[in-house]
Amino acid sequence: MEEIKVTLPDGSKLEFEAGVTIKDVAFDIGPRLGKASVAGKIDGEKVDLDYEITNDVDLEIITIDSEEGLDIYRHTVSHVMAQAIKRLYDDVQLAIGPTIEDGFYYDFDLDEKLSENDFEEIEAEMKEIIKEDYEVERMVLPKEEAIAKMKERNEEYKIELIEELDGEEISLYKQGEFIDLCRGPHLPSTGKVKANALKLLSVAGAYWRGDENNPMLQRIYATAFYKKQQLEEHLEKIEEAKKRDHRKIGKKLDLFSLHEEGKGFPFFHPKGMVLRKQLIDFWREEHKKAGYKEIKTPIVLNQDLWKRSGHWDHYKDDMYFTEIDDEKHAVKPMNCPGGALVYNDKIHSYRDLPIRMGELGLVHRHERSGTLHGLMRVRNFTQDDAHIYCLPSQIKEELNGVIELVDTIYSAFGFDYNVELSTKPDKAMGSDEMWDKAIGALKEAIVDNGLDYEVNEGDGAFYGPKIDFHLEDCLGRTWQCGTIQLDFQMPERFDLTYVGEDGEEHRPVMIHRAIYGSLERFMGILIEHYAGAFPTWLAPVQVEIIPISDDQLDYAYSVQKELEEADVRIEVDSRQEKVGYKIREAQVQQIPYMLIVGDDEVQANTVSVRDRREGDLGAVDVDEFKKKINEEIENME
Repeated sequence: MEEIKVTLPDGSKLEFEAGVTIKDVAFDIGPRLGKASVAGKIDGEKVDLDYEITNDVDLEIITIDSEEGLDIYRHTVSHVMAQAIKRLYDDVQLAIGPTIEDGFYYDFDLDEKLSENDFEEIEAEMKEIIKEDYEVERMVLPKEEAIAKMKERNEEYKIELIEELDGEEISLYKQGEFIDLCRGPHLPSTGKVKANALKLLSVAGAYWRGDENNPMLQRIYATAFYKKQQLEEHLEKIEEAKKRDHRKIGKKLDLFSLHEEGKGFPFFHPKGMVLRKQLIDFWREEHKKAGYKEIKTPIVLNQDLWKRSGHWDHYKDDMYFTEIDDEKHAVKPMNCPGGALVYNDKIHSYRDLPIRMGELGLVHRHERSGTLHGLMRVRNFTQDDAHIYCLPSQIKEELNGVIELVDTIYSAFGFDYNVELSTKPDKAMGSDEMWDKAIGALKEAIVDNGLDYEVNEGDGAFYGPKIDFHLEDCLGRTWQCGTIQLDFQMPERFDLTYVGEDGEEHRPVMIHRAIYGSLERFMGILIEHYAGAFPTWLAPVQVEIIPISDDQLDYAYSVQKELEEADVRIEVDSRQEKVGYKIREAQVQQIPYMLIVGDDEVQANTVSVRDRREGDLGAVDVDEFKKKINEEIENME
């Protein structure tokens, strides 16, 4: 037999006879690795454990305790769920069933309306399939044969997908009577799934391919883990996330509302506007310190502008349009072209650069109705955009300045974050040379600031690569908010120039950046992160004065006036209710401090302070309390 060499990630080489499988190699290295292995990577391509190696290769063993291993595990469970649905219901057609963060989903076309009441029966059938321990077999067929097989099974959606695939051969996966179109890899058998560590979570409607002109399918969301304890911990996190749902808390705290009359267009109430204003004031103060000037550009601009900027080719399907003076106009989905016009309104010298212009700009995008979600996914939102126009020699310093500003703002909320570098997408403007230069500059800035990062290949903006900042909230969930994008393309398209030391015109470099990302979404994240219990400086109402009876109302209002003059947001609960009821109401509203005033407090010119978390703190002088809360607000506590 022919000998082959297998090179492992650490550079070590092993020799085997040709035809050895990934599984054989894993067990040869060690029984623990063999048991933990779920798939492999041959020269970077994922393959099943039973893949036969016939020539010299680089090999990486994928284990269940890795992110990729868990993804493969869950994808096999999605096939088990689809098989169970096919067994239990008549005339089911399969659509798609990808893995997603923390789980997977599968879309089905069937007449019977599914609900969470059906989950127990579906899970029981899944456990039966796991118990039957079917081998999961990969089948590679000619394209026409794969289509014929799906026609036999009346899988119209699968046929549509196969017809669009490139290549002459198609891979299918079979387990028992079940066959599905799939790239793989998968676990070797259904029996490798842990029956006590899977859970169906919810069911929702989803248009085929996300297009509302296509049929509405039924989507079941689910999750699976390799250990029961991991599942239980995840379900606890889900329950906590439900309690923190910003839509429920937003309604309870009277921050915002959503209405059928404006789907995807949130309505902010007075208390929500206080929270919003605090975020804006903080943003403006920090940007002022960092040398930014604020601008404002129109919401509606001529359609030709969006063609010139390149947004037309990438955003036109998600834009809103109108006609003014017989000319076509568009509602802006981005702020940058307007900012470029402001820059170009006068001649700039190299001595003027860098120019940093910030804009809290309202943008509109036509998100599909099925994707709308409270403040997290809306159709109009305020981007805290800024555009920096600089010399090529200033790129490094400006990128470092933005990263420092991002850290300052996120730190104020106690957020940890991680960084992702996104590179050139398939549809991109500009030369490879320009892109390589821009990617190199972003990498250098990340490394200079001592940040760990991951590379997200092909996910850059169409005009340049980007650094994305992913916040981590108190539940460990991540949210992509901030971004820095380096752009050599738009200055070219808008003929942006500055006069250099040589008296000639040159192109500035344009840096796009946002920190909140979307003000609305950032508010939603904060609501869930704090569960509505905002720190004192952010709380819409910071203090509630609760008089024991009407006899103390005048004193309560005098204390209110004194604290309002010190810029404390304060209310008096003058309702004729019991004190205990008022305290509970204030705690439900997550008001940081309650000041209880009775005859004793009036006589002594004091207030009895109650903290929403610590409870009764005792009586203190009004001036003393004022000093304490002002320090908290000033220190952003």
